[in-house]
Amino acid sequence: MVPRRMRDVTSDREPRPADEDWTIRRLLTWTTDFLTRRGAESPRLDAEVMLAQVLGWQRVQLYTHWEEPVGERARGEFRELVRRRAEGAPVAYLVGRKEFYSLALEVSPAVLIPRPETEFVVVEFLEAAKAMEAPRAVDVGTGSGCLAIASAHQEARARFEAIDLSAEALETARRNATKHGVADRIRFHQGDLLAPVAGESPFDAILSNPPYIPSADIATLEPGVRDHEPAMALDGGPDGLRVVSRLVLEAIPLLRPGGHLILEIGTAQEQPVRSLIEEAGAYRLLPTVHDLRNHPRVIHAVRDDAR
Repeated sequence: MVPRRMRDVTSDREPRPADEDWTIRRLLTWTTDFLTRRGAESPRLDAEVMLAQVLGWQRVQLYTHWEEPVGERARGEFRELVRRRAEGAPVAYLVGRKEFYSLALEVSPAVLIPRPETEFVVVEFLEAAKAMEAPRAVDVGTGSGCLAIASAHQEARARFEAIDLSAEALETARRNATKHGVADRIRFHQGDLLAPVAGESPFDAILSNPPYIPSADIATLEPGVRDHEPAMALDGGPDGLRVVSRLVLEAIPLLRPGGHLILEIGTAQEQPVRSLIEEAGAYRLLPTVHDLRNHPRVIHAVRDDAR
C-alpha cells in the first residue's frame, strides 16, 4: 500500500496530511527514496536542490530548518519538479542553473549542462596562462560559456572569443558573463568552429569541450542526457572525432608558436586524439590529464615553434 505521504508528493488527487506533518526532513526523506526507486544517480542531492529552489534558499538552510513545515503552495511546486525529475528531466534544467568552478551558471535545454570533468580544461588553461603576459584565448562551442567565463573569472588578464553555432546558447552565455562580471573581456560569435576568428592574429590558447560521443552511442546514453540535452553538443559523428579532427587542423594557423590547444575527450579517445595531433605535425603533446576517476579527460598540446 502506498503511504499517504508518498501520495501527497506525487498526486493532487490523494488525501494529504496536515501541513505540520510535511517538514523539510520528511519531504527530503520521502523524495530521496522515491527518486532512488526510479533510478536517479544522486537522489538526495536532487531532492535538496529542487526543494531549496522552491523555497528560495541555499541548500545549507534546509538543515538549519530541519523540522520546519512546508506549506501547500511550496509543496505543490516541489511535487511538480519531482514528477518531472522522475520522468527524466535533468535537475539543472528544472532549476535553471548549474555550478561550475564555484560559479552558478544559468542553463537551459539550449546548452549542455556543465560537468565537473570539464573543469580540468579550465585548470590546464590557468596553469598555462601563468607564463602569458596578456592571454588571448578562444572557447569553441561555448554553450553556457562555462570555459570562457570560469577562466576569465579566475584570470583577470585573460580575454576570450567565445563561439557557438546556436544563437540561443550565445544569449545564455552572454547573460552568464554579465552576471559574473566578465562580459567586458569576452566577445561572443555565432559560427562554425573557428571560422568567426579565422582572420584574427594568433591566439595564446584554444579551448573546447567539443561533441565527442559516437553517433551510434547516443541512443545508449542516460535518458536525462539523451532526451533533454542538445544533440548538437553531444554527437561527434561516426567515430566521435568529426569535430575534434577539424579543430586540431583549424587551430594550427590561429595559435601562436607555443600556443596551447586544450580539448576535453571521451574516456576511450585518448590514443585516437593523440594520434590525430601527432599526424598534424604542428604540435608537441603534453601528458594526458586524467579526471578524479582516473579516466583520460583532457588532451593538451603546444603549437610547435618550428612550424
